[in-house]
Amino acid sequence: MNTTWQDIRYKMLHSGSKINLLIGINVIVFLLINIPAIVEQLFITGFNQPSIILSYAYDYLAMPAYLPKLLTRIWTPLTYMFLHQGIFHILFNMLWLYWMGQLFEEYLGNKKTIGLYIAGGLAGALAYLLSFNFIPAFSHSEALPLVTVVGASASVMAIVVATATLIPNYTIFLMFLGPVKLKWVALFYVVFDFLSIAGPNAGGEIAHLGGALLGFIYIKQLQRGNNWGQSIGNVFKASPKIKVVSNNSGYSRSGKSSSNTPQQEEIDRILDKISQTGYDSLNKNEKETLFRASNND
Repeated sequence: MNTTWQDIRYKMLHSGSKINLLIGINVIVFLLINIPAIVEQLFITGFNQPSIILSYAYDYLAMPAYLPKLLTRIWTPLTYMFLHQGIFHILFNMLWLYWMGQLFEEYLGNKKTIGLYIAGGLAGALAYLLSFNFIPAFSHSEALPLVTVVGASASVMAIVVATATLIPNYTIFLMFLGPVKLKWVALFYVVFDFLSIAGPNAGGEIAHLGGALLGFIYIKQLQRGNNWGQSIGNVFKASPKIKVVSNNSGYSRSGKSSSNTPQQEEIDRILDKISQTGYDSLNKNEKETLFRASNND
């Protein structure tokens, strides 16, 4: 057991991947709430009665749409993105976070992951809050004081769409479908979320769209040298630049030049090629150029 715990700690804190840290936090929060809740129902309340532990957890950690209640729970725009309702909810969110997060960190390194996760969650919270207070279909509902949202989906959608925006033609293999370009996967989920707004999970779908929009704009701004998430958790470096890392190679955009540094125009050309056809399409000289740029960064 001690070895297993050491392995988990290493994966979360020392593996170098912030995706592992985020997954670990989500899983730990889920277990800390749900294990005591199950014990409570087994020995105290029974399964026919709602869990007191779960009720308090969702009351104080889920984000409410009702503004007067939100003012008494101002921390919930942050806590809601680490709270999940049920095993399948957290399972699918963490699977997508792992799959897309690995790609995101392969191309952009691991120092932007937490910033984008939090920014995506906050964007989803804002979209949800504005929609439920200003769109008549939601704001006129008598159930508004009781509506809340939970889950990492907005944060995950930010990472999914950001990755698809950066490398739109990257091909993944899906069961029953075969090879599919990443841009079509992201587009499918965006359209699916929009069409699902009329369903029972309208708040969640709107939050997903907010996170997706943030992920798209984030990459577009990052490609222009604007680090939107620099102040979130001190994740970004002070100098405005974009760095791609893949298989120990990378590039950086900056205004510096020297006799030992690859020309900026060449780096930009390689960046465009990666965005269109992926890292594996680079030839040996282009990979060496990225490697020198990374070492000179």
